[in-house]
Amino acid sequence: MPMSTGLSRLPRRRFGRTAMTPSALGLGCAFFGGGQSSDAETVAGVRRAIELGLNYVDTSPGYGESERRVGLALADGWRDRVYLQTKAGTHPERRGDYSAQATRWSVQNSLKLLGTDYLDSVLIHDPSDIEQPLAPDHALDELLRLKEQGIVRHVGLGVRSHAFHRRAMATGNIDIVLTYLDYNLVVQSAAEGIFPDAQRHGVAVILASVFGMGLLTGLEPDEEDERRKFPSRQGEPVTHRMWAWCGQHGVNLRHLAMQFCLAAPVESIAMAGPCNQQQVEEAFEAATAIVPEGIWAAFQAEFGVR
Repeated sequence: MPMSTGLSRLPRRRFGRTAMTPSALGLGCAFFGGGQSSDAETVAGVRRAIELGLNYVDTSPGYGESERRVGLALADGWRDRVYLQTKAGTHPERRGDYSAQATRWSVQNSLKLLGTDYLDSVLIHDPSDIEQPLAPDHALDELLRLKEQGIVRHVGLGVRSHAFHRRAMATGNIDIVLTYLDYNLVVQSAAEGIFPDAQRHGVAVILASVFGMGLLTGLEPDEEDERRKFPSRQGEPVTHRMWAWCGQHGVNLRHLAMQFCLAAPVESIAMAGPCNQQQVEEAFEAATAIVPEGIWAAFQAEFGVR
C-alpha cells in the first residue's frame, strides 16, 4: 500500500537495465503541442519542470507542435539537463508506417525539431499490429541500427496492449515500455500484464496518464468520460465516488493518484502531462505532498486499492 511521507525533492530512480537515472516524475509534453499551450507557455513550463527536478522529457511527432516547442525550451543548454524521448510511427505525414525508411526519416525530423544530435530514447508508438514494427528491416531493426550509430541510446515501445508489450520485450531488444491508462487508482491491469515481464527482462516502465486523462486531477470527474476511457472496467464508474470521498476527507484526489503511481512495485517513473507552468507545479506538488498513512488505509478500505 502506498504510504507517503512527503518529499522535499524528486528522487532519482533505477530504470531497468538502462544506465539512466530519471527523476521519479517525468514530463509528458503532449498537451504542450496543442492549442491549450503556446511557444512561450511551453518554454516556461518545460524549464520550470527542469528547475523542479524533472529530468525525463517525453514528446512525439504526433503531438502537434510539441517537438518544435520542446526544442525551443531545451535550447541554450537546457538539453544537457534532461533525458529526451520521442516516438516513431505516429508522424502525421507517415502515421502507421513502421518501415525502416520511415522510421529513420521520423527520427531525423525529430532531431531537427528538437535541436539535438541524439535522443536518449525512441519508442515505437501505437502500432495496430506489433508484428509489423518487429518484422525484419522494419522499425525495431532500424532503431537498433540508430542505436549502434549513437543517435538513439535506448529503444522502447509505447502502446496500450499488454500483449504487444510482452511480445516486444521477448525480443530482448526493448529497454523501455510505456503504458497508459492501465495503472492508476481505477485500473491496475498493467501490474499483471506488464510488470512481471519487465522485471524478468530488466525493462524500465513508464506509467503515463497518472491522472486518468483528466479524471483524477481533483476536478469533478464525468462518469461517461470514465466509461469511455476505461471500457474494460467492470462495475459502476468509480472516479466520481473517489472525488467525493476525497472532499469529505480533506485530501486532493490528484495527490493520491500521483503517489499511487510513484509507489508502483516495478522499476518505473510516473509521467504527468501538463500544458502550462501552473500544471507543472501542480504535478510536482502532487508528487511531494504529505498524505497521512491513515488516509491511505481509509481509501483502501473504501475502494480496495492497494
